[in-house]
Amino acid sequence: MEELKFEQLMVKLRKHQEEKLVLDGDVAESLSVHDALLEELANLRTEAYQLKATHRDKKESCRVLQFQCRESEQESARQLQLNRQSEETLEQYRCQIQELKLKHRKLRMKFENQLNQLIEQHKNLLTIFTPERLPSEIESAQNSKCQLLATGCGARPGRRCHHVSRELLNKV
Repeated sequence: MEELKFEQLMVKLRKHQEEKLVLDGDVAESLSVHDALLEELANLRTEAYQLKATHRDKKESCRVLQFQCRESEQESARQLQLNRQSEETLEQYRCQIQELKLKHRKLRMKFENQLNQLIEQHKNLLTIFTPERLPSEIESAQNSKCQLLATGCGARPGRRCHHVSRELLNKV
């Protein structure tokens, strides 16, 4: 019986040894998987850290770009306002230029009309005061002066009138 027990114990022992070998293999495999998982966890943590840093950088870049965008929009609005003001000023200047052109045109037309009137007057004077008619016009003017002087002086239209009229003609 002892032999049987010994053999049974040996079978159990071998069985336990085989199971221990299987378990040792499983433990080794588990340790290998554990090490691989730890390495993968470390890699994932490193990648997570890098992603967080990238996220922070991108978030900061996004803030900077939003700020620049707002500044650009404000600058664009300011430029549009300046353009509108410039266009309004330009339109005012155009209107002033048109007004000045019209004013100058009216003045030029008035001057041309005055010049034409003077030319006509000059032509009329030339026809009236021709060299042939000049002596008779002078004599008529002298008679008119004498009459005016005579009425103004209360003198008779005689010698004194000729005397005064000669003095006046000499002065003229």
